[in-house]
Amino acid sequence: MALKNNKSLGQHWLRDRFVLADIADSAELTSSDTVLEIGPGLGTLTSELLRRAGRVVAVEFDGELARKLPAQFPGKNLQVINEDILKFDLSSLPSGYKVVANIPYYITNKIVQMLMTANNKPSTVVLLVQKEVAERLAAKPGKMSILAISAQVFADVTLGGVVPAELFTPPPKVDSQVVILHTRQSSFFADINEANFFQVVKAGFSAKRKKMRSSLAGGLKLPKPEIEVILGQANINPDIRAEALDLDAWVRLTRVIYP
Repeated sequence: MALKNNKSLGQHWLRDRFVLADIADSAELTSSDTVLEIGPGLGTLTSELLRRAGRVVAVEFDGELARKLPAQFPGKNLQVINEDILKFDLSSLPSGYKVVANIPYYITNKIVQMLMTANNKPSTVVLLVQKEVAERLAAKPGKMSILAISAQVFADVTLGGVVPAELFTPPPKVDSQVVILHTRQSSFFADINEANFFQVVKAGFSAKRKKMRSSLAGGLKLPKPEIEVILGQANINPDIRAEALDLDAWVRLTRVIYP
């Protein structure tokens, strides 16, 4: 009997071998790698990962899927864990592990945040996500968002291939895209406080349609003349919008506000 997808878990199964192989190849796996796969489902991507990596740890929330998956790969170095990925202990994985996953759209932001802020961060993360979300994660100045900044301060983010909705069963309402995150080797927050940095970023985006002098004044609850002085010291045009700033500009702004 075929397993039915669980709509409440956002399950959309991808079976195209060429696309699955491309996703696995994006992680540049070797026989010495341990891979964390999130939501292996029917094991179609798992199969490609086992061909390339030395070990695969697959965390599956759906109990029935988790129970049936090991039997598909006898003799392979596969560990299946029936657990919510957001509760999984990443410290149990070896340093430098990689993550490859086709993840439900509704949980993408939480998974990216969990991986990027973990004490034991993965070296590489390859995710198949909603195309719009992939584009937001890899955005350049002009289209930046809190999500983009939150990912890019921890990793170099690039885009992979687009996967049309019709290749999934059942097809989702939108296309998907591969996004690749290579974790920074050295901390972005070498000389600034991480909490202060994100407080400034959130203040800047508090009214993202407004110019920086207004959004930052509202977000930090400071008078506009004072904000204009701060922006001047950080060499930032007060007429610019938060989405146009690059990471270096946010760092300069943090240094001025929190010397």
